[in-house]
Amino acid sequence: MSEPVLLGAGLGAIVGAILALTGAGGGILAIPLLVFGLGLSMTQAAPVGLLAVGLAAALGAVLGLREGVVRYRAAGFVAGIGVLLAPLGLWLAHRVPNAPLSLAFAAVLVYAMQRMFRQARRELRHGVPPLRTEVLPCVINPQRGRLRWTLPCARALALTGMLAGLLSGLLGVGGGFVIVPALTRYTDLDMKSIVATSLAVIALVSAGSVAAATLTGAMSWTLAAPFAGGAVLGLLLGRQFAERLAGPRLQQVFALVGLFAAAMLVLRALGLPR
Repeated sequence: MSEPVLLGAGLGAIVGAILALTGAGGGILAIPLLVFGLGLSMTQAAPVGLLAVGLAAALGAVLGLREGVVRYRAAGFVAGIGVLLAPLGLWLAHRVPNAPLSLAFAAVLVYAMQRMFRQARRELRHGVPPLRTEVLPCVINPQRGRLRWTLPCARALALTGMLAGLLSGLLGVGGGFVIVPALTRYTDLDMKSIVATSLAVIALVSAGSVAAATLTGAMSWTLAAPFAGGAVLGLLLGRQFAERLAGPRLQQVFALVGLFAAAMLVLRALGLPR
């Protein structure tokens, strides 16, 4: 087995472990690992990272479906819109130079990581937040156990799908850092259901983006296959330790690592010494 294949599988395993320990959104670190670990450009790394994150998310979504916590109608609606927007993001990615694309990804990474850090700090200080009492666009019908589909609910979920799909094609991110906050803000779902539903959306949107990348010849399967296989293995192994290791303190550590990766991407894009 060649060195790039082994290295790719190892980096993929790191991504899978991060997903298992930090939840949806942790897969955004796949792109920096591919850029610095394998020397790929942003457009080369994006579909490879999406395949790995999508497969890992699909595994998590299947487990969530078995537990009955995935809101599959909402997931299908958000993902359906995301899949329509992903090719537009992919089209833009191949027309934007690598440096601006890296800077854009760094900005998204900073947003996601600082949000993860602040949320973890809030949980350490105040514990799990209480249930909210304000009126939300998407609420569960207590009699049927399903979301009430209203125009404000459909609009909120549609906007979420549009942003997740566009970023998926453009930057190669699964979109968990967009979907989880949106579901938290607009629905009254508990966090377990939010994460599982988010994973289902990520899996479906990533599948659409990977298909588009394959059809346009942008996917390098010789790198993507071992990286994705490593991610799935890392997720399975990480789940064995998640109950003991996962928590707000570990999320803060990963957030700081992500901020460091964003700084390195900025230095690389600007051609400054690292």
